[in-house]
Amino acid sequence: MKNIWIITKKELSGFFDSLMAYIMLIAFLGFSGLFTWLYLADIFLINQASMMAFFAVAFWTLFFFIPAMTMKSLAEENRTGTLEFLLTKPISITQLIAGKFLATLLLIVIALVLTLPYYITIASIGQIDHGAVWCGYFGLILMSCAYIGIGVFASSISNNQIVAFLTALVIGIFFHFLFGLLSSQFTGFFSSLFNYLDAGYHFESMARGVIDSKDVVYFLSIAFLGLTGAKISIEKKQL
Repeated sequence: MKNIWIITKKELSGFFDSLMAYIMLIAFLGFSGLFTWLYLADIFLINQASMMAFFAVAFWTLFFFIPAMTMKSLAEENRTGTLEFLLTKPISITQLIAGKFLATLLLIVIALVLTLPYYITIASIGQIDHGAVWCGYFGLILMSCAYIGIGVFASSISNNQIVAFLTALVIGIFFHFLFGLLSSQFTGFFSSLFNYLDAGYHFESMARGVIDSKDVVYFLSIAFLGLTGAKISIEKKQL
């Protein structure tokens, strides 16, 4: 656990040293704030306290931002050859991947914490479903875990950051909306299957305040598969 935390701190400080964290935080807060207050739901006009607009924006914003944050995680190590050097240290592949995963997740959590003033302001306007809000935040964190797992995997199979970014984005597109579109084109078993694979289906129920074990398992399974794929990819490079 100590090694994982060391890697996590190193990666997190690297985000801030390279200005990536500042760019991501400013862009995320700017997009989410702008669309929450002005375009998706003018809260003052509809006179209804709700965070649904924010969650809808964050759902798409994080989808694009996470691949940009994970593209460097292992691709840069592959390109510079530092991956082999790191693994000569008393650090396992699992610890290395876990540290990089947690660093990105912590940056996402920091971004979400900085949006709490939106929640406090909206709650001061009128009655708000606090349970639904916290479920929505939890859903964003779980969704982020899934896409970080995909991003780390994409980064592990490439030496080029742009290729890693595009690979993560293409894989993510299937879960983000393509499976949802496919579910509407089929009936019966395939419709249910594609619907279950749709990230929006699982996130929307959580944003409404409903936490179901199948939604939690869905997001964590994608994260696990992505990180496992990254581990296998690195192990193959060592052979």
